[in-house]
Amino acid sequence: MDWDYWTLERLRHDHPAWRLLRSDHAPLVAGFLHRAFIEQNHRVLPESALAERLEDELFRLREIHGEDKFPKPAAEYLDDWTLPDRAWLRKFYQDGTDEPQFDLTPATEKAITWLGSLAKRSFVGTESRLVLVFDLLRQLAAGAEPDPARRLEDLQRRKREIERQIERAERGEVQPFDATAIKDRFHQVTQLSRGLLSDFREVEHNFRALDREFRESVARGAATKKELLSASFGRRDKISDSDQGRSFGAFWEFLVADDRSEEFSQLLDRVLGLPAVQQMKPDVRVRRIHHEWLAAAQNVQTTVRRLSAQLRRFLDDRVQLENRRIMGLLQRVEQSALTLRDDPPKRPVAEIPRIAPRIRLPFERPLHPLGRAVTIRDGELLSGDESVDVSALYSQVVIDQETLAGQIRRALESRRQVTLGEICELWPPEHGLAEVLAYLRMADDSLPAVIDEAHHEVVTWPATGRDGGSVVRAARIPRVIFVS
Repeated sequence: MDWDYWTLERLRHDHPAWRLLRSDHAPLVAGFLHRAFIEQNHRVLPESALAERLEDELFRLREIHGEDKFPKPAAEYLDDWTLPDRAWLRKFYQDGTDEPQFDLTPATEKAITWLGSLAKRSFVGTESRLVLVFDLLRQLAAGAEPDPARRLEDLQRRKREIERQIERAERGEVQPFDATAIKDRFHQVTQLSRGLLSDFREVEHNFRALDREFRESVARGAATKKELLSASFGRRDKISDSDQGRSFGAFWEFLVADDRSEEFSQLLDRVLGLPAVQQMKPDVRVRRIHHEWLAAAQNVQTTVRRLSAQLRRFLDDRVQLENRRIMGLLQRVEQSALTLRDDPPKRPVAEIPRIAPRIRLPFERPLHPLGRAVTIRDGELLSGDESVDVSALYSQVVIDQETLAGQIRRALESRRQVTLGEICELWPPEHGLAEVLAYLRMADDSLPAVIDEAHHEVVTWPATGRDGGSVVRAARIPRVIFVS
């Protein structure tokens, strides 16, 4: 983000979160929506329930500030909050119901979260965040390390550290966290857990934005059915292969694993039973925070499935309109033909070349020719004594693609992506250029890979020169990146 004057001025006028903070009704909007959605972790609320709660809120405020403070009914305020110049709520219809539904927009949740950060905090933890930063840096350094030797060295260092901790524990030298450290880390856990719930709403919003961009592009262009289907599959791949899509997929697989869920529940029960944590009087929702994650993630999955179903109906409507247009053209042709039948024109309407049939009589075809008889001489077969060089039969080069695919999978065990040049450094090609071409073919057909035409890399391999000595050959190819 650019922090220049014009960028900030545009955000002040256009961003829904800033418009909420500038609004005269900001205390009402932020407080009510926080209690209705965030505090109870409601992803979607029907109009009747939300309007009833807002009407009770307005009634209490009118008793204090007078009837002129908020004169409009609750339903009108809800509709005002969904207008494009505010966009604090999203109003939509779910399948199977004709009642409008409401949900927070990510911008509104950001504004409410920022307002919550303005309150004075009785406890500000810093040590836990520093430890978290160090742990993340260690994970980044280890996960991005392409050298197996350095990775092994790091694992050995961690192994020695764990062994020292085991030795101290066997001697009874255990230093548990004090109350301050426990409070610091539990406060950080609570902050991150609630932040995940907010992130789910933004991920869902971004998925809907991708779907809306695709629909707009289809509506503007006169694409054929083939192009529409191709764009549809590309749109789904774009959602799944985006950074948010991959991160959400990894989170979902981690969350739904039975062993992970059971371990998380046990750890949470142990932590909530600590005296220092009980002194903090944690929110009761923390005990079931992983269930709320699961519900929010399931809502994102449902949204993606619903978008796919709506897109299919959208494409069916486009195909139906195209078929209707074709039927209209055929009907116009039929009407024109009937008009010409009743009042034929004086001049030819259309000319078709070669309208006369070509006739070929059966006897004009050539007769079946008889094959020549092969005469086999009866004689004794003798073995030849000529020497024939058969070395070419044994010098064929066979590239085992399963072996190459196994090398790629082993390289991806310690990283998320690897280039073809790095693979050739780990396992130099034994068959030269033919093996490099086999890698390129696998990247284009069978393995998940990205071919970057804008950048190139040099792949080298050892070979034998004409004089029998060892040489190094090289090929300059587009950068090929295999991904896990």
